[in-house]
Amino acid sequence: MNECRHTIKVLFFAHLRELTGTRQEEVEISTDFTIGELKHMYSKKYPMLEKAMDHLIAAVNQNFAQDEIVIPESAEVAFFPPVSGGAKGKTICRITESEIDINGLQREICNTATGGVCSFTGVVRALNPHAKIERTIKLQYEAYKPMAEKKMLEIAAEMRSRWPRLEGIAIIQRVGLVDPGTPVVIITCSASHRDDGIFEAARYGIDRLKEIVPVWKKEIGPDGEEWIEGSYLPEAEIGE
Repeated sequence: MNECRHTIKVLFFAHLRELTGTRQEEVEISTDFTIGELKHMYSKKYPMLEKAMDHLIAAVNQNFAQDEIVIPESAEVAFFPPVSGGAKGKTICRITESEIDINGLQREICNTATGGVCSFTGVVRALNPHAKIERTIKLQYEAYKPMAEKKMLEIAAEMRSRWPRLEGIAIIQRVGLVDPGTPVVIITCSASHRDDGIFEAARYGIDRLKEIVPVWKKEIGPDGEEWIEGSYLPEAEIGE
């Protein structure tokens, strides 16, 4: 009897894309093929991936997946390194290649009851004496956009759950090649009063973004370049 097989799409991000030389490809697998078996297959196909396998993260159809998961038919599987309801107000979450309009975002999340807005804005620094590349000429940001925007919405929901009096929330991440001094990420939230959690929520939002949103950066300096990886490994969201 012939083995049943189907085709899936496999995506690679950040330095994994550079190691494999491809952003995406289609591969045919058996119906009982697991994420662990797919990793093994790719470590054989691309030996340079073998060292990355221990901390490589997998997602199936934009949900974190562990090695035991059987890959469903026509699935989209992404491999990447660790990253970087009931709403009373507007929620804006997006990945963009355009300049971030900070003032415009604040206007969007305010209403007639708003009495305070708190924002965290991350900018590209030119000098970092503690990094391997001490002087940055450019930063290149890359994202797994559909999953990243989905995770941003999850973070906004977590913020609302922890601080129910929040009104508007905006979470924006810029991608592409950017210069030092450029705003590249903003977490901003509004509420009727400053004591309604806006300070704590903005801090929580950027910390969670750095943990679970699949965004990576490459530091480019005068003497070389390097992809920067985090150390947080999220729990799988789908099991066997």
